[in-house]
Amino acid sequence: MMPCREAVRLMSDEMDRELAGGERFGLRLHTLLCTGCHHYRQQMSFLRKACRQEEKAADDAPDKA
Repeated sequence: MMPCREAVRLMSDEMDRELAGGERFGLRLHTLLCTGCHHYRQQMSFLRKACRQEEKAADDAPDKA
């Protein structure tokens, strides 16, 4: 099993690029077995969605000037 440090790096990379098949499989296996990394991945996903929603809301809001 890959170490948590490698899993966290891949989770970060996954935000910027599509992972290769082996990387994706290894990360999936790791997060199935490691609850800490599983929760970390969920938190990263939640934060990314929240930032995107905030960005969209700011773009849709009329200027106050």
